[in-house]
Amino acid sequence: MSARGLGRGFEALIPTENIDASFDPTADEDAKDSTLREIKITEIEPDPEQPRREFKQDQLEALANSIKQHGVLQPIVVTKEGNKYRIVAGERRWRASKIAGVDKIPTIIRSVDAQKRLELSLIENVQREDLNAIETATAYAKLKNQFNMSSEEVAQKVGKSESAVINTMRLLNLPEEAKHAMVEHKLAEGQMRPLITATPEQIKAVLPKIINENWSARKVEQYMAELKSREKAAKTPKETPVSVESETRAAKLSKKLGVKVKIRTNAHGSGDIVLKFKDEKEYEKLCTILTA
Repeated sequence: MSARGLGRGFEALIPTENIDASFDPTADEDAKDSTLREIKITEIEPDPEQPRREFKQDQLEALANSIKQHGVLQPIVVTKEGNKYRIVAGERRWRASKIAGVDKIPTIIRSVDAQKRLELSLIENVQREDLNAIETATAYAKLKNQFNMSSEEVAQKVGKSESAVINTMRLLNLPEEAKHAMVEHKLAEGQMRPLITATPEQIKAVLPKIINENWSARKVEQYMAELKSREKAAKTPKETPVSVESETRAAKLSKKLGVKVKIRTNAHGSGDIVLKFKDEKEYEKLCTILTA
């Protein structure tokens, strides 16, 4: 099974899970240099030179429980070292699999030379001007996922800021339809970034407008902000007009407490009583009255 057989989709906020080969600029090269197979846990060992040594037990156990239910969804990456396989990326998954009692784990096997060659190829690819943002994001995610790099290390390798790398990778959270539309219609990263936190329904509704009317990044951003504002307003119960009775009660409370009082109610019959004090002295006086 080649690297093209790896899974589809990205589920984390900053996706570093399975790499979608249709957007992977080094997929063909990887298919020649990699083998994907299941290997016994006992044949795999961690890299003693790995600088990241902290593995929180509660997180490992949570992952182990997930593995018991769903299996290991993301292969680890190893290189052959004598009669053993040494982990390049995925030690956390390997440790959790041991806790889960798993006998074998899906593994991408590469030679040390192939691993280094693919890393260099990915870094060279992200410098290409013709690479679209989704391919760039996939390359970043692959460096993070399969080459055991932090976002900061990826940024240093490709000559970008860490925030730029993270923001680009977040594009991979878009639905498949949006990612393919972005590539096919040459939509810019700025046009699509406001859609990252949108629902699939919202994206489906606005995507044709972005494409057909060639919306600018600013227009997409304004549209999404207005849409979210309208949806929030629709969910918020509207205040009902203040009745004479409420105004009378507010006036009596105001006189008794010595501060301005406002009573707000909504259509559901619930509401708020707002007490407004002008300084610390009024605040202390109010607290004294209310706690007496």
